[in-house]
Order: sequence, then C-alpha cells, then structure tokens
Amino acid sequence: MAKLMAKDRTKSGSRAARVLRKEGLIPGIIYGHGQESEKITLSEHEMEVLLLHGAKVIEVDLGGKIQNVLVKDVQWDVYGKVVIHVDLTRVNLDELVTMTIQVNLRGTPEGAKDGGVLRQLVNEVNVECKVRAIPDDLRVSISEMNVNDRILLGDIEMPEGVVLKDDPEDILCILEIMAEEAEAAEGEEGEEPAGPEVIGVKKDDDEESE
Repeated sequence: MAKLMAKDRTKSGSRAARVLRKEGLIPGIIYGHGQESEKITLSEHEMEVLLLHGAKVIEVDLGGKIQNVLVKDVQWDVYGKVVIHVDLTRVNLDELVTMTIQVNLRGTPEGAKDGGVLRQLVNEVNVECKVRAIPDDLRVSISEMNVNDRILLGDIEMPEGVVLKDDPEDILCILEIMAEEAEAAEGEEGEEPAGPEVIGVKKDDDEESE
C-alpha cells in the first residue's frame, strides 16, 4: 500500500494554497467514518507520483496517527497538469466498495499487419471489492486479436475478490478494417484488367483520295 506523510493545515483559502504550492505542498482533507474532518497538507510531488501510478488506497501518517484512506476526489489546475487539492475518505480495509478502474490494453494485435485498426470503446469499468483488493488498473492483452475480433468486458480477467459491475456483454475493444480502406480494397478487387491500348493511325488526305 502506498504511504504518505501529512501535516495539519491551519489556514484555508486561495492565498494560503498559493503559499503551500510555492513550498511544494498541496492542501487536502480527510473525512468519513463518523470522525471529524481534518485539514492537511501533502507533498505535491509524492501525491502526483502516486496518482500517476493509479494508487487508490493510501496509508497516511498524520503526526504519528496512521489512517487508511481512499482517494475520493482530485482537483487539477485548468491545464490538468498540477494537483491543487485532494479529498481523502477514511476506510476499513475489509469494507466493500464500488470503484471505477482504468483498463489498459497491452501488446500489438496480430491482425494489425492485415490492416486492422484497434478501437477501444471502454476505458474504465466499475468493480466491487474490498478496499484492500482494489487494483491500480486492469490490463488486457490484445496480442492475439485478428481482424473483426472483439473483446468483451466479461473477457477481462479480474483479480481475486474483484467483481465486474458493468454489463459483461459490452464491447471493450474491436479490431476492424476502417471503412475507407475496406472500400478501396473492394474497388481494387472489382476493377477489370485494362486491355491493350489501341492506337489509331490517321491516314493523310492523299491516301484517302486514292
């Protein structure tokens, strides 16, 4: 489980947040489980690294008090590059939760060499599991896909204790020939071979008059 050090935060507001960011810190809040909310500060770099790696559950050390929390909400700047605030909710590692998990495709489809183009129709799925079993992401191999093959959500191999909550018949991805390429291929197959060009020789007027 990922771990972070946190400190109590006494000031709020945009001015205080700007001061924190200059110090490499970001404001956050911990709440839930019938306890009072706690305003905190976290290392901006460490938090962004954890989010980049898909961390969902974090062990936060706040002045020696260890709390297991779930990343509930992340606010980014207008460019989507800098974290400006995080909401963390307390959790019991054995409680059931429903989470949205990223699906990452791995490999190069076998049918790509035949002109197949991969389309991923679903990027995230909803799952139910205990907090301690929440996966960072779900990885699906597409290496054996040929043209017109498809992978359904129900084909995703779930880690132990993780249950898919979406329709298993929904299509995750498909390998297909794009319409323009298919039409071009059909056009080439339907064309008749051109015959030899006949070049007419025009007689001059003297030959025609004889």
